[in-house]
Amino acid sequence: MNTFINVSNTNFESNNNNAVAFNRRELNLILRVYGRMVALGEWRDYGISMLRDVSIFSIYRHASECPFILIEKNPKLAKKQGIYSIIAMDGRILKRGNDLDLVLKLFGPKLIRIVKSQ
Repeated sequence: MNTFINVSNTNFESNNNNAVAFNRRELNLILRVYGRMVALGEWRDYGISMLRDVSIFSIYRHASECPFILIEKNPKLAKKQGIYSIIAMDGRILKRGNDLDLVLKLFGPKLIRIVKSQ
């Protein structure tokens, strides 16, 4: 007897309807900071994980390393500590909040460098 497989449910969108994802505005904010840090030579690579409960933007100094910064979106924490978290490599939560723009200001002071004029 032949068994039939329903192939209509094999595409990415239909299988991951419950997955948490960054929207376009959030990715734009994150990638703007990421681009600046790449231009400064601080960051090299990134990865995005969309899981059922959380979405993670991982930042790497080198492509062969484990991520040293995680930007996490967890909607279950919206009424508690905040949806967005920046987590260090050792697991410490560096900043947390409901406004991604304010959370990403953690990287603001690093973006400014003093240039000595001649």
